[in-house]
Amino acid sequence: MKKRQLGAAALAVLTGLALASCGGGSTESASTEKAAEKQADASEAKSDSSAEDGKGLVYWSMWEATEPQGKVIREAAEKFSKDTGIPLDVQFKGRTGIREGLQPALDAGSRIDLFDEDIDRVNKTWGDYILDLEELSKSHDYEKSANAGLIAACREVGGGKLKSIPYQPNVFAFFYNQSLFDEAGISEVPKTWEELGEDCQKLKDKGYVPITSDDAYILSMFGYHLSRINGYEKASEIVKNGKWDDPSVLEVAKAYEDFAKKGYFSENISSNVWPAGQNQELALGSAAIYLNGSWLPNEVKDMTGDDFKWGCFSYPAVPGGKDGTEASNYGAQVFAISKDSKNPEAAFRFIEYVTKGEFDKKLSEESLGIPADSENSDWPKQLAAVKPVMDSLKTRYPWAASAEDNVDMTPILKENMQKLCGGEISAEDFVKNLQK
Repeated sequence: MKKRQLGAAALAVLTGLALASCGGGSTESASTEKAAEKQADASEAKSDSSAEDGKGLVYWSMWEATEPQGKVIREAAEKFSKDTGIPLDVQFKGRTGIREGLQPALDAGSRIDLFDEDIDRVNKTWGDYILDLEELSKSHDYEKSANAGLIAACREVGGGKLKSIPYQPNVFAFFYNQSLFDEAGISEVPKTWEELGEDCQKLKDKGYVPITSDDAYILSMFGYHLSRINGYEKASEIVKNGKWDDPSVLEVAKAYEDFAKKGYFSENISSNVWPAGQNQELALGSAAIYLNGSWLPNEVKDMTGDDFKWGCFSYPAVPGGKDGTEASNYGAQVFAISKDSKNPEAAFRFIEYVTKGEFDKKLSEESLGIPADSENSDWPKQLAAVKPVMDSLKTRYPWAASAEDNVDMTPILKENMQKLCGGEISAEDFVKNLQK
């Protein structure tokens, strides 16, 4: 297959990434990050006394202070306190900190008024700790300009009650390089598995890798296909209960075996460790298609640059399937208020402050994210192709569309899916390995 030459800028980026991963990096960059962390620590310490005495708010954030989202949230918090006179202690815990520390802290009675994380984790893992927000939402007329689909998703995972407020919306779909599609003469996105195969052949004929993936996201391809055939509920039942003899499992395996035999996958797909697929293949122009989330353009923006043309399409419909392109994993990060908060009204005011108007727009711009406020209609140009996909969705799949619903099987499924796509095992071998 034809390999594109790496430009000087791309090589510089890869060199920088290699240095960074080995603990290198410029003194200026390191000192800037340390300064930001020092400033965050100082601000956090300053706000502790006023927030912890019951007059203000304590907010645990899933972001790091140095991330784009963290920077915008800190700015919003400072402006909120200035505008309202309500002290706000923002504690940037990061993903690991909040996932490992939040529940023990709540169990211990620590003062935490509000926190944020993924929609499923907040509502399912920590659902017993959060407040019903129906009345607060109603009194603030919050839903007037909120994303109706995401609010509905929050109610769905909240057991019929609105217990969280979405922001930083995301959708999981096939992202692609529009320039390579143009070069291959592909004028419309594929809506069926057959059409995807036809487009892959056109891309291959032009010398490009049609589809890449890696150990972080390849399971979603299995989950999506299984859920397209059966619908999510049955697909989840198959995975949870180990019903690998269900004919649909072999059907999924045969579809991917067929693509592998035709050379539609990257030759590195069986060994790619994230972020190899997105950084070294998709972002640098050798691979065309990658199943990932709408956060992808932000993650690779330093490599793709501003001139990269992003495309997006929903996982295609499959022959005789129950679900079509209207079904996908979509959701958001969400805010929740602790049921023990002494100031739920003030906490909701801050949530509204971040998820509406000025700061929702700024979050979208700084993180190349989807706006949560429906009145913020200007999406980042990198996500323009995502909007019609998002607007078309009617059925929500949870993360990985069933493939990770049995944690004991996740590593086994992943290993065999990579081998299947890499052409190392047959569809029958795939099923036998799962049965073992």
